[in-house]
Amino acid sequence: MMFSRWVLAASVASLVACSGGNQYADLDAFVAEKRAAPSGQITPIPALKAYRAFSYTASGLRAPFNRPVDVKEIARLEATSNIKPDLKREKEFLEQFSLDSMTVVGTVRLDGVLWALVKDPDGGVHRVRKNNYLGRNYGKIIDVAENYLTVVEIVSTGGDGWVERPRSLELKVRK
Repeated sequence: MMFSRWVLAASVASLVACSGGNQYADLDAFVAEKRAAPSGQITPIPALKAYRAFSYTASGLRAPFNRPVDVKEIARLEATSNIKPDLKREKEFLEQFSLDSMTVVGTVRLDGVLWALVKDPDGGVHRVRKNNYLGRNYGKIIDVAENYLTVVEIVSTGGDGWVERPRSLELKVRK
């Protein structure tokens, strides 16, 4: 019984001590001032214009900086060529990027084999060597040198035919 009276007295004393004086008078005055101020109207949110998606339809056309291909030359090559890409072959990682978006950033020789270091558009650097594939047009690496690599792409002629197109990627030197 004595203990419970002591706990009750301590609780009452702590409550009295906490309630002594208003230590938040400045905060109460600020809130009262803001509540007394006249309230205004909030301006409505401006109407949003509907988004109109752009449909890019020229992705299948020849790039403007590539040399135009002579139609007579294509017809001659089609007639003499039975080149076709191997559509059953599993694609390599760098075949998802266009050849123009990749750069050669260096070379390294491992166990007597010269590898090219190719940087993809996402910033990743990959080792490639002769007979690897890269680019969207079934490009096969046929030569790796110290400052470039040569690729032969198999490009559709627009009809049912295919032609080989040699390309090269040169080493990009930082300045």
